Parts: sequence; structure tokens; C-alpha cells
Amino acid sequence: MSASAEYLKEMRAVVFKTVCGCGAGEEVAETARLVAGELVGNAVRLCGPWTPVVVQVFHMLGRVVVQVHDPEPAEMPARGPQSPDNTDAETGRGLWILDALAPGWSVQPTPVGKQVTCTLLCPEFAAA
Repeated sequence: MSASAEYLKEMRAVVFKTVCGCGAGEEVAETARLVAGELVGNAVRLCGPWTPVVVQVFHMLGRVVVQVHDPEPAEMPARGPQSPDNTDAETGRGLWILDALAPGWSVQPTPVGKQVTCTLLCPEFAAA
């Protein structure tokens, strides 16, 4: 997809539908939608609007995996100096959100950029 406001809304809807469609509950689907939106938003802030990004969502071993690939290999996600509860900050909470929702998220360089991977626990899969 090209990262733009119109495609971002569509991507969020597709992520939600995909996660629900694989048997996960709406709470996990909403978390996946939020995580994917944060990652794509980070890619747009870093690379600019209409950046080509790839969003992948799948389930594996009782988890939902969200991956976002962007074309910028050199710039890795980094937290700003402000704390997540800073009420004056207008941005800079995305990585704190990832920490809370998908602890252990990772970044891997690829031949054409980088890929951020977030893994979400899915109680529906663990019970099966």
C-alpha cells in the first residue's frame, strides 16, 4: 500500500477483519489494528507521505503477528526523550504503545528497508 490517510483507514479495517477472520476476538483485532496503524504512521513520519509499505498480519502458534515493512533501512525506531505520560507532548508515544501491547517487538533490516514485527498473544488460540 502507499501510506496515505485514505489507505491507512482501509488498512486498519482490513487488519481488523483479517484478525477476526482467523478466529481471534475483537479485542485482539483492535490491538492489531492499533499496532499496525502506529507502525504505518511511524513509516510515514520517517519516509514521507505515499511511502510504499507492506503490512502483513497472520496467526502462528497461538499468537497474532503484525509486520510492517518500510523502505528506509538506516533509520531505526527510537524513543524520544519525553516520558509516555507527558501531557505536553504531541507525538512520541507510539513506541511506548508498542511496548505495552506487543512486548518484545523487533526490527530487522531487509535488503530493501526494514521490517518491524509485533507479536500479540491471543487467548482464543491458546484455549483451542
